[in-house]
Amino acid sequence: MRFILIDSILELEPGKRIAASKVLPASEELFRDHFPGFPVVPGVLLTEMMAQAAGRCLDAEGTHPGRAMLGKINGASFREWVKPDQAIHLHATITQNRPSFATAECFAEVEGKKVCSADLFFVFAPHERFAEGHQDDVLLAYWRNHPEKQPRTR
Repeated sequence: MRFILIDSILELEPGKRIAASKVLPASEELFRDHFPGFPVVPGVLLTEMMAQAAGRCLDAEGTHPGRAMLGKINGASFREWVKPDQAIHLHATITQNRPSFATAECFAEVEGKKVCSADLFFVFAPHERFAEGHQDDVLLAYWRNHPEKQPRTR
């Protein structure tokens, strides 16, 4: 399983809000064990999906001293089980956006129904900690399809 838990960005307002999507296929090995006979997407992966979406929203702004990294889950709740092959729509709104930290209110929905939500806290890992030339393929794909939305600061 790849750990990029965003298939595509649907909407993006850098530093403010994002909508993205992800489908975990039934063929993923994790569904053999979570749970046998009743496969569902683990809550920790739903939380990570929301965090990856919010992190990309912050990184897209291009103004921080590093890349957004989840620092703390202030709260998370799970309302419904998410089955394999279901389209998960992820939403994040950045509620605080400072040079050294940021917060986001996030939720995920399936078939228009909210399945989970989380209040997340982010810190910024210095750019020099990442491999030279590293780029985010998900953000690059979004900007290729929406060049008019790419921030001028990049």
